[in-house]
Amino acid sequence: MARILMVAPDETLLKALRASPLLEEHAIEAARGEMDALRQLRRRAFGVLISAPETPLDEDVAMLDEVRSLCPGVRIVLLAPEATPDQVILALRNRVFACFSAPFDPSEVADMVARAAEAQHWKDGIQVVSATPGWISVLVACRLLSAERLVNFFTELQSDVPEAPRDDFMSAFREVLMNAMEHGGGFDPDQVVEVTAVRTERTAVFYLRDPGPGFDFDALRHAAITQPDDPLTVAEVRAESGLRPGGFGLLITRRIVDEMIHSEHGNDVILIKHLK
Repeated sequence: MARILMVAPDETLLKALRASPLLEEHAIEAARGEMDALRQLRRRAFGVLISAPETPLDEDVAMLDEVRSLCPGVRIVLLAPEATPDQVILALRNRVFACFSAPFDPSEVADMVARAAEAQHWKDGIQVVSATPGWISVLVACRLLSAERLVNFFTELQSDVPEAPRDDFMSAFREVLMNAMEHGGGFDPDQVVEVTAVRTERTAVFYLRDPGPGFDFDALRHAAITQPDDPLTVAEVRAESGLRPGGFGLLITRRIVDEMIHSEHGNDVILIKHLK
C-alpha cells in the first residue's frame, strides 16, 4: 500500500479518487495547502504527491527540489488549471511522473496515480533530447509505463486541440508507439524508441523510430494493415502461423490520421494530422 498526499484538493475529485477501485488499496490523505504538505512530508514518507489543482504548473515545478529533499522517492502528479507547451516541457525535464490540466477526468487521474503508486525504475523512462514548444524529441524506454506517461505528456502538449480529434490522434500515436516497443524493442526496457513531436499552426506530426531491424511489408500477409478492405481475411493466416490477432490497431490508426508514412525498412514512421 502506498500513502498518497493530495494538496488543497477539489473535494469532488478527492472523493472520486478515494472511491476509485484502482486506488482502494492506497491511503489518500489531504493537505490544506503547500506549507501543510511540506509539514506532512517532513513527518512521514509518501509514495505519491498530487499537486493543488488551482496552482500553475511552473509554480508546482519550482517546489520540486524541496519536496524531493524531504521525500526523495516521491512520484509527482501535477494538476493545473491549464498547461502551456513550455510548462509541459518544464515538467518533463524535471521528471514529473504525469500532469493534467483542467477539466480533470477522475478516471484518467486515478489510473495514472495508481501507476505512480506502484511504479519502479521509472525515472529514466523518458529522456528529453531537445524541446521547444513546436519541436520536442525524446527517447522512451520500451516498457508500458513509459508509453502511458509519454502519451499523457503529449496529450497535454495538444491541450488547445478540441477533445475529440485530439483523443483520436493520441490513440493513434499510442498504437504506433506500442507497436514500436513490442515489435521493434521487444519490450526490453534497455531499448528505446526515438520520438519527435512537431506542431505547426495547422498540423501535428509524430515521428517514431524503433530499435529493431524493421520488416518487409510485402511479407506481412498475416497483418490486417495489409488487407484494408477485408482485414478479417488475415485471421486464418495468423492462426495457421500460430500468431495472435494483429495489425488491426495500425489499420485503425491509418484511418484516423491524415497521412501515415513508413520508411523502406518499416521501423521509421511519420503520423500527420491536419488540425485546420
